[in-house]
Amino acid sequence: MNRFADALTYSVPCVYDSIQMRNVPDGPLEINVPGSKSITNRALLLATLADGVSTLRGVLFSDDSRHFLKCVQDLGFETGVDEPKRLVTVRGRGGAVPQSEARLYVGSAGTAARFLTGFLGLSRGVYHMDASEQMRRRPMAPLLDSLKELGCDILYDAKAREGHFPFVLHGHGFCKEQIAINIDSSSQFLSALLIVSCLCEKDFTTYIEGTHGMAYIEMTLKMMEQFGVYAQKLSGSAFLTQAGQHYQARDYQIEPDASAACYFYAMSPLLNLPVRVNRVHFDSLQGDVAFIRLLEQMGCRAVDTPQGILLEPPADGIFHGVTADMSACSDQAITLAAIAPFADGPTTITGIGHIRFQESDRITAIAAELSRMGIRCEERKDSITIQPGKPKAAIVATYDDHRMAMGFALTGLRSPGIVIDNPGCCRKTFEEYFEVLEDVIKRICS
Repeated sequence: MNRFADALTYSVPCVYDSIQMRNVPDGPLEINVPGSKSITNRALLLATLADGVSTLRGVLFSDDSRHFLKCVQDLGFETGVDEPKRLVTVRGRGGAVPQSEARLYVGSAGTAARFLTGFLGLSRGVYHMDASEQMRRRPMAPLLDSLKELGCDILYDAKAREGHFPFVLHGHGFCKEQIAINIDSSSQFLSALLIVSCLCEKDFTTYIEGTHGMAYIEMTLKMMEQFGVYAQKLSGSAFLTQAGQHYQARDYQIEPDASAACYFYAMSPLLNLPVRVNRVHFDSLQGDVAFIRLLEQMGCRAVDTPQGILLEPPADGIFHGVTADMSACSDQAITLAAIAPFADGPTTITGIGHIRFQESDRITAIAAELSRMGIRCEERKDSITIQPGKPKAAIVATYDDHRMAMGFALTGLRSPGIVIDNPGCCRKTFEEYFEVLEDVIKRICS
């Protein structure tokens, strides 16, 4: 039972002073985090496309992944679910969809929204797609425009804006052998097309416009290969998927969530503690491990041990402000912003224009909440600069955005009086976050 799921607020305990007044215990603070959301949802789709039964281990169970799994079940795929064991089995149909017509609700899950739309728009059937109010505001037009060009008919709800949920997909399979997709607002559009490209009966070429989120594209390509399909990167911005390839069912272990791990790694410079998150390594499929390299630039030292990456704080306890292009790990922009006021100089985060179109306008949200704490910020179209300072007590609005809640809880660990509004929004990806945080606080303060 998650005791923070329905809480209206969470008052973050300020633990910094008490930690600094005592000797740090031998050994690092060790943390376990749940499975990766990005890998879980890709694995669910790949398992439906494979031929036979796949077993997925270390599955993340959260709002996003439950919506994805429910959609898979509503499409008629046979599944077995064991949440305590973090295990899901899926009987794939080799690219076929059991139900030729279905109504699906993806909630606020961007991966479910984009991946399933790509799959069903290029299948044969009629699929009624809907989403939460939050997801209805997020962009879908680049993917939907590409699907129309490939032969899908799309009918929008009378009250819907074109290019947004809700809509009905009338899929007719692939009617062309190539497509261009713009990924400036989301790399998930490209991932969706790449994953299903092997269903085309001819060689299929995907051209891209933009460079956002290529770390997530690399994850997609590697997981496609793990399930048996190879997409070749061509010179320029294009990928070729040769015809005749098929996904193979497999027993698949999902990595711990590097995005979740980064909140705890950020505690190392923030609280002057060594931290290790178990089973997180630099050879991860997940681009967010780049955030740990960024913490090294701020003065930390990272060592990849057999148990997981160990991050040690700066020797003098002071960490540096940096200028960081976070286009490869943009989910951690809020994490960096939350600890930036305690650095020894300004921090500038660049390459993040696309995060204005995620669960919230994250650049504006960062600036608003830091300003509420009395921290000076300069907001620009695709970047933000944060000046060092002493945050004052404030209630942090989270905009129903899980990363705002998790990230700004860090600020409260070092500055008193920080209260997180609507902590339950973490259900989207890490529903036990505040319980894990409470456990960490007990351990470091005992």
